Amino acid sequence: MTARSGSGTARRVARGVAVGIGVYLALAYLVLPAFWQHYEHLPAMATMPKTTQAPNGLPGDPLNVALIGSEAEIQRAFAAAGWHPADPITLRSSLAIAESVVLDRSDPDAPVSDLLLFGRRQDLAFEKDVGTSARERNHVRFWRTVLRADGDRPVWVGGATFDRGVGLSHTTGQITHHIAPDIDAERDTLMHDLAAAGRLAARYDVTGIGPTLNGRNGGGDRYFSDGELAVGVLAPEGEVGKREVAVLESPTPVVIKNQFWSWLRPVLGERRD
Repeated sequence: MTARSGSGTARRVARGVAVGIGVYLALAYLVLPAFWQHYEHLPAMATMPKTTQAPNGLPGDPLNVALIGSEAEIQRAFAAAGWHPADPITLRSSLAIAESVVLDRSDPDAPVSDLLLFGRRQDLAFEKDVGTSARERNHVRFWRTVLRADGDRPVWVGGATFDRGVGLSHTTGQITHHIAPDIDAERDTLMHDLAAAGRLAARYDVTGIGPTLNGRNGGGDRYFSDGELAVGVLAPEGEVGKREVAVLESPTPVVIKNQFWSWLRPVLGERRD
């Protein structure tokens, strides 16, 4: 092979690699995300933020749930589902949660740390104990938005995560709860509990943060997600438990993406940091 033909082959290989990289980038960052973004059941959600912010300015937990209904309807729905309102952070509540963790005692109303959205801390927070103390718990924070839907009812967006234990923050070194990485499992648990209590009239998905393999919250905890945000329409008080939950379909590309994600999810869950 001559030097000229060798250099020509090298140029063709380089062009092929460049084309391959270009195709990958176009698919990964332009084409596929465009197929996966969908807000057909609640178009105004397209303008909503996708993550919260920690008080230190770092990205907080992602938003993965929303509810449509009044504050009173939300309070009644969570009570029926066995979730408790979280206490505000005070010296007394802080000592109580510390005692719960150290002495392995129940604290069903333990406070949750503040996260920010729209420049303010959460408007509502709920939790459900798992085990014997506040070390492990289901919990969710909600913020009221300016949006209205389903007959001019308010829309609330929230972040649901599972606290798997207490330790030191990976970013600040402060004592904090660490979240489990599979945030979709917590999203689905919350919606299941509300539906089982007869408090949901309808459920559908819109795009949240988008497919995420290696997200990190403000404490440095890893999370992964199919990227969907579950929206629950609360049943009006006179219709609680009187009908099946209407599950509205997502577009076909999103259904295919979610099927692929269901295969990938166990692999992501096996990873250890």
